[in-house]
Amino acid sequence: MGHELRAALDAVMDQLGAWPDRSPWIRHAVAAVPREQFAPGRLWRWDGHTYIPIDRTADPDAWEAEVYGSPDTAAVTQVAGGVPSSSLSCQAVVVDMLDSLLLEPGHRVLELGAGTGWNAALLSRRAGRGRVVSVEVDAELATAAAERLKLSGADVAVQVGDGAAGWLPGAPYDRVMATYGVDRVPWPWVEQTRLGGRLVVPWGRLGHVALTRAADGRSASGWVQGLATFMLARGSDLGRNFRQVRAAAPDEQERPFTRDLAPLQADWHLRFALRVTLPDIRITIGEDDDGLNAWLHDGSTSWAMLAAVGGGTVAYQGGPRHLADELERAWDEWHALGEPELYDFGLMVEPDRQYAWCRDAITGPRWPTA
Repeated sequence: MGHELRAALDAVMDQLGAWPDRSPWIRHAVAAVPREQFAPGRLWRWDGHTYIPIDRTADPDAWEAEVYGSPDTAAVTQVAGGVPSSSLSCQAVVVDMLDSLLLEPGHRVLELGAGTGWNAALLSRRAGRGRVVSVEVDAELATAAAERLKLSGADVAVQVGDGAAGWLPGAPYDRVMATYGVDRVPWPWVEQTRLGGRLVVPWGRLGHVALTRAADGRSASGWVQGLATFMLARGSDLGRNFRQVRAAAPDEQERPFTRDLAPLQADWHLRFALRVTLPDIRITIGEDDDGLNAWLHDGSTSWAMLAAVGGGTVAYQGGPRHLADELERAWDEWHALGEPELYDFGLMVEPDRQYAWCRDAITGPRWPTA
């Protein structure tokens, strides 16, 4: 089952140059550990309004299509409260993160977020039997992942626990890898990494960073490695949504917004820079018959809407902060810095503070994380 779709996905990855040259082991591991072996019998597909179930027994072709979608498509494996809470991550992102990890045979690895178990199986394929510990907060998911790993022949210890605490009994680890997004890197992850060890962490909701623990053990720092959107840690406080924030702050100011919104939609380097400089502001872009629109809010008290009206754009904003103004200032700052790419940014993690930086961790501009 899935042989043709698996081969097609492999070929697309090849055409896109998504198989990393420096880590040829990853392509071999993906071929040896098929995705469908780690997918549950029920997946979920967004139909434009809600998530609908795709059952393997009822519609095996549709189920396989979900498992082997495009390189950039994840297969949703669990939905809670109408939103995805676990997934079989998209293949291109998994491969990119594994490449960033610089994993070698014999390394001790801590994985945060077992999910389906597929990523742990790939890690074990490289590191070796008994070298990977995976922590999963959801006991049901942990049990299912452990069973799939056992059936696949992988020797991985799956532990039930809060990933933010890491897994101290197995420390220190040569490599630490998280499979869910965080706005702040938990310090236990750094503490449980050996000196000079490497951590790969989805950070800032838009990318992942590779950090190296300093020789004195007092910090970890490194560069942004790639762009992707990740599910956040279970139980993360998402705050209010746009409608709720606007309802709580109905008074609004109105003014023309003269800046073209197209880069805000198309330029992910700009989007990442805005995420760094405005860490608590969430931006959504949409298009209607009048043109591009943007919705901004801070999850708490302030909001802004950049609305396409009659060939122009009007900024409406409410709450104590003027988010449209903050957006323009941050956008101008990005221009003044020479429009750095997302790969020009990095992260410094210390016990009592964390900050993002641009181009140089010591002398470059820096911004505190959320």
